[in-house]
Amino acid sequence: MSETNNNINGVESGERVIEESNGSLNLDGGFVVPGMNAFGLSFRDYEKESERKASVEDFYRTNHINQTYNFAKKKKEEYGKLNRMEMSIWECCELLNEFIDESDPDLDEPQIEHLLQTAEAIRRDYPDEDWLHLTALIHGKVLLHPSFGGEPQWCVVGDTFPLGCAFDPSIVHHQYFEENPDDRNPAYRTRIGIYSDGCGLDNVTMSWGHDEYMYLVMKENKTTLPPEAHFIVRFHSFYAMHRAGAYKYLMNEEIRRCSSGSMCSTNMICIAKAR
Repeated sequence: MSETNNNINGVESGERVIEESNGSLNLDGGFVVPGMNAFGLSFRDYEKESERKASVEDFYRTNHINQTYNFAKKKKEEYGKLNRMEMSIWECCELLNEFIDESDPDLDEPQIEHLLQTAEAIRRDYPDEDWLHLTALIHGKVLLHPSFGGEPQWCVVGDTFPLGCAFDPSIVHHQYFEENPDDRNPAYRTRIGIYSDGCGLDNVTMSWGHDEYMYLVMKENKTTLPPEAHFIVRFHSFYAMHRAGAYKYLMNEEIRRCSSGSMCSTNMICIAKAR
């Protein structure tokens, strides 16, 4: 085992990286969000002047006003029945050819291209992790399509965050939570809210979107993908945790090990870098 401060697969310089004897990487600090994606473009720069800046901010205003604890619980119950459609993975991917993610400040390409580029970038960097190639491909946003409900973008895409407790200031465009009804509910305004320290993210209600839906699909269909795939799909948009280390007090030991261990942390970087 050796330590290095070099830039490895998008890991920022100065991050303490432990190189394991089996060739995997263990990031001592947990997740790291790179400054550039796999295609050499700026990554998640919400302050950069662009044609998309105003529309992305407007998206998050709508998202932050409407993503409440009761709304997310209702959507999870509604979609947890998995009674919308039965399709192959590729049929689902093809549905996304007409959609562009309104929350993304970097990319304005159809989501099918996003899926393929992400999977290919990961296959390039991790050719032996075939389960990860598939994980990257299936994280798509089929809830936008009429066959799966035709949901508005604000409850399908964008950063995710816990509900039922205080909104962390690190969440992008945090100021718009002032208009969210939960921000005026005393039960939800405290650091821990309705939860307890170390309760585990499995017991936390996250904002509703494609991450949670695809996790439910995997879980209820008893996918043979490893537990790391479940974690990546469910929390790959949880940037308050990835970028700022927020909400770690909600994690139990099992989740802490996954979020800082070599397999999951390295692959969360890979998913982020490929976006």
